Amino acid sequence: MFQDEAGFGRINVPKNCWCKKGIRPSVPCHHIGEYRYAFGAVDPITGDNFFAIMPYCNTECTNIFLEKLSEEYSKDNKLLVCDCAACHKSKNLKIPKNIKIIHIPPYTPEMNPIEQIWSTIRTMGFKNECFKTLKDVVERLSDTINSLTKDMVKSITGRKWIIDIF
Repeated sequence: MFQDEAGFGRINVPKNCWCKKGIRPSVPCHHIGEYRYAFGAVDPITGDNFFAIMPYCNTECTNIFLEKLSEEYSKDNKLLVCDCAACHKSKNLKIPKNIKIIHIPPYTPEMNPIEQIWSTIRTMGFKNECFKTLKDVVERLSDTINSLTKDMVKSITGRKWIIDIF
């Protein structure tokens, strides 16, 4: 499985949109620095996926995510491919027995297909919209994640080099 985390919050950047010729679209935008973090792991071959929404992106939340991932796949041994973020290499990281972590080279997000999942989630649920509360962000994030099907995950993350290797 490929693992990563991404921040979602009440700060947004206007995106392209369609409107009638001659009309300039009005797109809402705000910059309120409140975030929650989606931790995720995806399997490009089967489409299996596991997500958790956390208050922070740190070692403690990474440990909670790994524990929950381990419980979800308690009968399996999982190889988890991660980037080189500090929370993935911390000396306080508690890696469950059924999980083995390997790291992609530094500064190579293109090697981690879950990056496209974050892009898809942003497009599906967070394009040109302002949220009144952080709770609204979490609800939308949860709904958008839950709308991902295994076939969608396979389609988004199933790169030829991954499929050929595994």
